[in-house]
Amino acid sequence: MQFWLCASPVLAAASAGVAEGARISSPATAQAAVRHTNETLLAGLRPGRDTFIVAEKRFKAKNLSEEPNSGSKEWRDDCSGRSIRLEVDAKSVIQSVTITTLGSQEGKCSDRRPDFLDPRNWLTGLGLRMGDSQDRVVGLYGEPNSSGPASKNGQELELMYFQFDWAGSDVPQVLEVLCARDTGRVVEITLAFPSL
Repeated sequence: MQFWLCASPVLAAASAGVAEGARISSPATAQAAVRHTNETLLAGLRPGRDTFIVAEKRFKAKNLSEEPNSGSKEWRDDCSGRSIRLEVDAKSVIQSVTITTLGSQEGKCSDRRPDFLDPRNWLTGLGLRMGDSQDRVVGLYGEPNSSGPASKNGQELELMYFQFDWAGSDVPQVLEVLCARDTGRVVEITLAFPSL
């Protein structure tokens, strides 16, 4: 009993030191923690887990366009150029989700906006939205695995590519973010279950 009473203050002091050390983190440790943030959700959908039925219930069949036997489904607003595009496998499991503002702006515009244009559909699980800055992208996901110039529909872009293979094979593996080169703002996001 006396040994335990003598050892208790020593153990308490050592535990306090460990707890104190756990609270102290270096900037390098904080940066490493940021780098290991993966994404599992885009437009309220989880590639690799959710099926097309989930998307259809969420966005409704109106404004849906699909090519027969292609595995590609898209909700498009011709007025704003915004669209949500899905790639599905043979079992209708969503393989990738893309939200974009880079579509062509044609067609007639009305005061009534399609349901899929609701702002809650236009973000990632960590809160990245269209129009956010490249700095916000890096703040959420860390430095990209690769980046470089890109072009789509005649617009000069910057591609930011993130790989999440370190998170395991049962989660989305790739996040691609396209930003307008002139403004540095997000204009397209793709989250894919298999590597692209």
